Amino acid sequence: MADVASPGKVQMRDLNAARAAYAEGDIEASKTAHGVKTHNEDHSKVGGHIKCIVFGGMDGIITTFAVVAGANGGGLGTAAILIMGFSNVFADALSMGVGEALSTKSENEYILLEKKREEWELENNPEGEIEEMVDLYVEKGMARDDAQLCIEKMAKYPKFFVNIMMVEELELQVPDEDENPWIEGAYMFGSFVFFGTIPLLAYVIFASMGMTQEVLFAIACCITGVALFGLGVGKSRVTKQTWWRCGLEVLCLGG
Repeated sequence: MADVASPGKVQMRDLNAARAAYAEGDIEASKTAHGVKTHNEDHSKVGGHIKCIVFGGMDGIITTFAVVAGANGGGLGTAAILIMGFSNVFADALSMGVGEALSTKSENEYILLEKKREEWELENNPEGEIEEMVDLYVEKGMARDDAQLCIEKMAKYPKFFVNIMMVEELELQVPDEDENPWIEGAYMFGSFVFFGTIPLLAYVIFASMGMTQEVLFAIACCITGVALFGLGVGKSRVTKQTWWRCGLEVLCLGG
């Protein structure tokens, strides 16, 4: 259970060392990492928000470029493109950010409601809940005697047992008490704004140089491609995958 502990709490292993050992295939280093009895977790929190960053960034780049391409194809001038582009960025970013926060909040509220129901059922019908979990573990391939022993041991700790039931029975992960869905929304909003403004940079930086709309649009296409590749490279830093593979993946999908 060391992986799910909150940052700053006592760990049963050095998670960063364990990850490095896994990446290098070093079994001895892995054993050493797991031998650490206490460890203050200091890994980056960005990994927990990578979904919102990639989702917001990809959506920001694509939707803004679509506005730029449509406006350019319609023969609109630079001023119109910038007005439409920035209006789209901030309106969509706000919508995406609030939508992410509200959807996460709704999901968490549903999970906590189900948790209360499980707690009530365990309190009023512990035998039934234990038997239900035993049957579930047997279905997963465990011998009934072993499943009975395992579940009865866990049932001695109601709070822990309820969390196990939520995952195993309902396939729902109970959110942390300090989890704030508005943080997810803020990451979504920030990522959308940051990446969504990139396709507009060609018109912001080069429009005053007297370039034609065709040249400005070509520059916008190049900048957008670089932004997509850069988003993939940034993702690789968190997922520990090959940087150029991730960059090409996002570039091709976005393209």
